[in-house]
Amino acid sequence: MIALVVLFWVSLGALVWTHGAYPLAAWAVGSMRSRPIRKGDDLPQVTVIVAAHNEEDVIERRIENLRALDYPANRLEIVVTSDASTDATEGLAARAGVRVIGNPRGGKVAAQNHAVRETESDVVAFTDANSTWAPDALRALVRAFADPDVAYVCGRLNIQTDDGKNREGLYWRYELGVRAAESQLDSVTGGNGSIYAVRRSDYVEVDPRFGHDLSLPYLMVQRRRRAVYEPAANAFEKATPTTENEYRRKVRMFEHCWAIVIEGKMLRRLRPIYFVEVISHRHLRYASGLLHVVLLGASIALLGHGTIYAVALGLQLGVLAAALLGVGIARYYVLVTWATVQSLFNYLRRGVPATWDAAEGTR
Repeated sequence: MIALVVLFWVSLGALVWTHGAYPLAAWAVGSMRSRPIRKGDDLPQVTVIVAAHNEEDVIERRIENLRALDYPANRLEIVVTSDASTDATEGLAARAGVRVIGNPRGGKVAAQNHAVRETESDVVAFTDANSTWAPDALRALVRAFADPDVAYVCGRLNIQTDDGKNREGLYWRYELGVRAAESQLDSVTGGNGSIYAVRRSDYVEVDPRFGHDLSLPYLMVQRRRRAVYEPAANAFEKATPTTENEYRRKVRMFEHCWAIVIEGKMLRRLRPIYFVEVISHRHLRYASGLLHVVLLGASIALLGHGTIYAVALGLQLGVLAAALLGVGIARYYVLVTWATVQSLFNYLRRGVPATWDAAEGTR
């Protein structure tokens, strides 16, 4: 009985902390003792690297968008690094006048690593082939490099429907708020593949299975640097068309996250505040599916031993019922939370491949 009570309160407390109390605490503490970021108007030499695998449907549009950026042409290089594309991606990119770097099939990160080695700019910026940047996005992205402590900057991804309307949703707005609070407090614990940049001298070649979004921020902090968020640097991408598509995308993404959490030595040499950020926003968040399973099991076992356990069980069953009935936020939360469990099972069963395929409906 004591063990069940401990499991109940530990799992409940961890879920409340990671999803609710931690974001509020990060915002409150960051408001009281923020680490300001020095920003400047200097425009460094930048190489924008587009990783692509069979992106013939969007690569010309992507290059046209990057060419239209409000950034001096003599300080901007555009490179398409192809992960063994078998369609017309490489030819279309070459005809568009940008540099194309071919690679054997090895995954996105391997292609990015090769491209960085083949270029010489002060800053390397990265984007996906299906993204679009606002005209001033690159200028906004590089401003923080005026701060000598800043090594990594990620921008804001705006998720849109086919007609260009905003479809960020409650979860994504919440996630961007947490990212802003973390950046103000110390450093972000994760970025996004649509828009980010790294000072060349700080770039780290990571395991191709890991990905940049989660690995680069903590690696920068381990090197006594900062990884920050710039909300004025806007990128746009199409939303996945259904929650089920998003579930499959999340499973694939979380597989890489579990590889980093288990193998990536994330917690070494971190500043105390950032250590708390990583545990709270990453480790506990990825463990939320397991925590929910433990909480549900403990609630069932403790039914009849106190009102709190009956209320907790009723709330959990209510959320599950709402998800089955298709209630938007409940269905999204349950599917994404279960994706953390499915992805862990996949990782333990077969590992994580370095290669990737485009998410359905996002091109």
